[in-house]
This record gives sequence, C-alpha cells and structure tokens, in this order.
Amino acid sequence: MDINLVRKFESPAARRSQWLQTHWIPPVVVVVTIITWQLLTRFSGLPAFILPSPWMVAQRFATALSDGSLLRHASVTLFEVLLGLLTGTCSASLMGYAIAKSPAFEKLVSPFLVASQAVPIVAIAPLLVIWFGQGIFSKVLICALIVFFPVLVNTVVGLRAVPRSLNELMRSLRATRWQTLRQLEIPAALPVFLGGLRIGATLSVIGAVVGEFVGADRGLGFLINVGRGQYDTALVFVAMFSLVAMALGLYGIVIYLEHRLLAWQDKN
Repeated sequence: MDINLVRKFESPAARRSQWLQTHWIPPVVVVVTIITWQLLTRFSGLPAFILPSPWMVAQRFATALSDGSLLRHASVTLFEVLLGLLTGTCSASLMGYAIAKSPAFEKLVSPFLVASQAVPIVAIAPLLVIWFGQGIFSKVLICALIVFFPVLVNTVVGLRAVPRSLNELMRSLRATRWQTLRQLEIPAALPVFLGGLRIGATLSVIGAVVGEFVGADRGLGFLINVGRGQYDTALVFVAMFSLVAMALGLYGIVIYLEHRLLAWQDKN
C-alpha cells in the first residue's frame, strides 16, 4: 500500500497527535527533567561539588564558552570523533564486502573479530596510548576500533540480504562486478548499513572520551578529568552535556542521510 495514500486519508486528529509526539514531547521531557533536577538540589541538601544546580551548570557553561576553553576542547574531540568514524566506517565497509563475498575469508578472520570484541575497549585503550602516544592518532584509532564491528556486521548482513534472483538477473544482463555493486548491492544494503552507522556514530564519541581519559592534554575527556580533580562538578556536567550534544548531532546527521539516500523507498 502506498504510504503517501495512507497519510492522505489520515484523520486531522491523528496527524495532530503525531505532530505533537514529534515536536513537543522531547522539549517537555527536558523541561521536566530540569525542574526535577532543580528541586532535588534545592531540597536534598547535597553540596554543590556533589550535585550542582542547573543554574550553576549554566553559569559554568557561559564561563567556559566565553574564555574559549569549551570550544577549544570540544573541537579537538569532534575532530577525533569524525576522523575515527570515517576511518572505522571505511575499513569496516571494505572488510564487510570481502567477508560477504568470500566464505573462506570469513572463516579466516571471524575468530579474530570475535576475540577482539571479547576485550573491552577500556582495557586496550591504555596499551594503544602507550604504543602510539598521547596525541590524536591514538584517540582516532580507539574511535575507529569501537566503530568498526557494528558497521562491519551490518555491512555483511545488508549485502547478504540481497535476493539471489536479483543477482542472477544482473548476471544474465552481463553486468560487471562494479555495475552490480553500484546498481544493486549498495542500494539494497544501504538501509541495514545506515542502521549500523547510527550505532557507530554514537559509539565514536565514547571511543574519543575513553582515549582522552587514559592520556590527553586536551579534549572534553581531559576537561572532565580536570573538573573531577578540582571538584568542579559543574564543569564535568558541562563537558558531559557537550558530549551528548555531539552524539545527538552525529545521530541526526545519519538520520538525515537516511531520509535523503532512502527516499526512493517511499516512492515504491
């Protein structure tokens, strides 16, 4: 059934309810959370170094923004995240294609891939920092490693989900491997691949922060360490909210790409 036809015959009440759920529920949840947080800090009697009020966090945010420290550290973390996400996605896509096309290669690398996921990234991050130094390279490598596996799995699943009949049709038309990849396999695997990219986009932020926790002199993870060491809990909240905003922004970009790249699905 045509989805556009279904939307055409939706009742005004249903459309209004859907609009409210999309646009009003998230702001309401945020406002209720802030009010609850403020009441908790006011009546719980907790000191500010344990639980600062929203107003104190807002003031600390304004201070960190005005002196340039927040933008400076956030830009470093964002650069690490973007470069790690790009590196992990590209390498996972290439290896995923090789695994999907070669059962022998899958049997060769699968034990190593599974073993790599048995070790938490937090455990190997100190080794990577020791081996490659406290510079950006080690943080990018940690981001790429944490992004690699979910994107790899979704790439393999998406490519193997292509119907066999369509592959046989492309062979009957004497399509080259590149034509089959571009006109059949990539469009067919794209929905599943982008699902993995959603996960990778959020995990990449975790990877950068883990690397900065282990050893760094800049970045939002370093800022959290500074705030923790100085009992400046408001600064810790500022850095955490900046990381949340970064992850939400990357997640939103992937969703936008889905709407743009998968627009043909709504037309079918």
